[in-house]
Amino acid sequence: MTAEEIILEGYRNCDLYDKEDINEHCKDVTAMKFFKGRENARIYCKEMTTPKGTRLVIAAVLHPGKKSQKNSQIERNIINRVGGYEYEID
Repeated sequence: MTAEEIILEGYRNCDLYDKEDINEHCKDVTAMKFFKGRENARIYCKEMTTPKGTRLVIAAVLHPGKKSQKNSQIERNIINRVGGYEYEID
């Protein structure tokens, strides 16, 4: 199964895509994980559902290289920023 299928079908695969549930403010923030063990790039996203029930995954911030297994202050700042954005869906 590809990363796109995992995300769009709503499956959870912690190695490729997972919630970044660091606090209540960021409960719908997720991370697409690329090149684990090498550059470890991530795209932090916001998951939303439209009033008609369509699931959206909004790619918000690219973080080119996570340095440690735990979220550092840099990652926590990005996650909080993505969780705090106001998103307008037409």
